[in-house]
Amino acid sequence: MQLFFTDQRKVWRVGQVAGLSRTELSALFERRLLPTGTPILLDEAMQPVEPVSSWIRSLALERKAAKTMRSYAYSVLMLLHFLLARQADLQSATESDLREFRLWRQEEAEEVVDDAAWDRDWAAIESLYRFLIRIGTVARQPWRATPQRSSLASRIRPDLRVRHMELDQYLYLRDVGFGGLAPDAGLDESFRGWRPHRNRAACELALMTGMRVQEWSTLLLPELGLLHGLRPAYADVHLKACAKLGRPRSVYVGPDPMELLGPYLLLERPEIVAKAQRSLRRRCRELFVIQRLEADGTRVRGVLDGVTITRTVKNMKPDLRRLAVRETGDGLDPLALFIGQGGRMLTFSAWDKIRWRAWDRLKAWSGHRRAPVLPRRCWVYHDLRHTFALRLLIFLTREALNDAEAQGLPMSTLLDHMSGNPLLVVQRRLGHAHPSTTYRYINPRELHQMGEKPQVAWSLGEAEPVRRVYGLAS
Repeated sequence: MQLFFTDQRKVWRVGQVAGLSRTELSALFERRLLPTGTPILLDEAMQPVEPVSSWIRSLALERKAAKTMRSYAYSVLMLLHFLLARQADLQSATESDLREFRLWRQEEAEEVVDDAAWDRDWAAIESLYRFLIRIGTVARQPWRATPQRSSLASRIRPDLRVRHMELDQYLYLRDVGFGGLAPDAGLDESFRGWRPHRNRAACELALMTGMRVQEWSTLLLPELGLLHGLRPAYADVHLKACAKLGRPRSVYVGPDPMELLGPYLLLERPEIVAKAQRSLRRRCRELFVIQRLEADGTRVRGVLDGVTITRTVKNMKPDLRRLAVRETGDGLDPLALFIGQGGRMLTFSAWDKIRWRAWDRLKAWSGHRRAPVLPRRCWVYHDLRHTFALRLLIFLTREALNDAEAQGLPMSTLLDHMSGNPLLVVQRRLGHAHPSTTYRYINPRELHQMGEKPQVAWSLGEAEPVRRVYGLAS
């Protein structure tokens, strides 16, 4: 058995499928709609393995993310191979078989997994058996469902490995690691990095908004109002398709990150676009060529695979955003905010490479007298989100305490608690479904230091915007 993944656009680029004309192929796609990236499990005769393939299709129709379906499919494929080696299958599997599978995954396999990875495997198995019961393939789940033993999940919540940055650490990361400067604010002539203005702007945007890497790295120019030479002072971005679990929320991008985008938009981005014209023209048939922006840039209309379509910007998924380009008359201009070589939106792996190169620079300068203390592990982009959450909570808590003291209020009302509770405000800004998720971001040791201002000894310029985040502005 082997897993394959659907990609309708690749089929169209091939142009021919044995036994089917393009008209018949188009009709087939219309009858059997499947999102790109949907797994299909095939046997040695290249026939779908049932009922697993039908279960995966049901996940696709439930609009599960391609990444989730891929993870589920590989988990179930390992289970099928495990059962097959014991002359068993999904219908005959018992609770003992599943417990042995867990033991093998966590202790006997070539590459064992921890509790968090096993819980992902178990989520796939539970989903599969719910589907098998629904279609009548099995009468009941093979494990006993009692209050004390309702599943084989570990039920252990992993500790979040996120860290908070002090101001000197952040400026060191942004200006030395990403920006290529020396720790004394001088020019580092040995710097051989690429597009430091872009990388510094991305770092600032992540800190000042608290967006996840998938959210800020996939932003489009219309979402920030950066079209036709316009440079608004601030922007409200409505996230949906690129947000985690597709949960919609609004993100405020203030003047400070918008200002830091200026050098990148004026100097680096036009150069990248100009050099990428030949590559973009060569790939034009594969791109989503925008012909018109509608509704103040909130909708786009263009041609994809020879078909004219209209899409709402906030509902465009990352894969479609990477293909979006605008015909300006002078050439093709990618709609993505952050682009790399070839005019393509930077992938997550590309941003990871940038992060590791920045970390190498930080370690190389770690012996400098102005270099702050570095953690043992490399900074990750999510640490900027954690810093945003913690500093916003500290600021709102201080403001709430000051307001209550100024008004002489002995106790807040229920309405005050619901509308102005700092934790709930941070929850809304981060897009968390439950306050308990936000609470896990909070380091109690940091909260105890709310009355203390961190000591900062830093000489690099442009520090005033982030000083306000850290509560140090005069």
